[in-house]
Amino acid sequence: MLLRTYGSKLQSVELNFDSKALNEIGFRRDRQVALDRDTFLAEHERISLHEFTAEADGHVHDEVEQEALARLEAHVRAALTALGEAELIVVESEGTDYPKTRQTTRNVVVEGENRLHFTVHIDPPLRLGVYRAKA
Repeated sequence: MLLRTYGSKLQSVELNFDSKALNEIGFRRDRQVALDRDTFLAEHERISLHEFTAEADGHVHDEVEQEALARLEAHVRAALTALGEAELIVVESEGTDYPKTRQTTRNVVVEGENRLHFTVHIDPPLRLGVYRAKA
């Protein structure tokens, strides 16, 4: 299960990565679980931290951005699949540390024509903490 902080609560979320959105790396509350953040942190301990980033390049900007986001989503889904019994993932990237898509553009010549070449990468990395109930 994936959780994210909203105010004083941790709420369950689903991935919402969209290259056309202003905030490309997003999460949508699914309202299945809502926990008090302070209580959760008192009863659970972080057992590991994942930092995910992705990169893609090509000639069509939106396709390149979609590919980078798809790679990032694959990393997150793999982490969710690898969760052990009674483990949860909490999104720890917040505020100025929140990941964004960054791009560099350069001109290249392909078959005698000028083309734009885009490289998109995620920076800073998406930080996800894996938590388990304290023993």
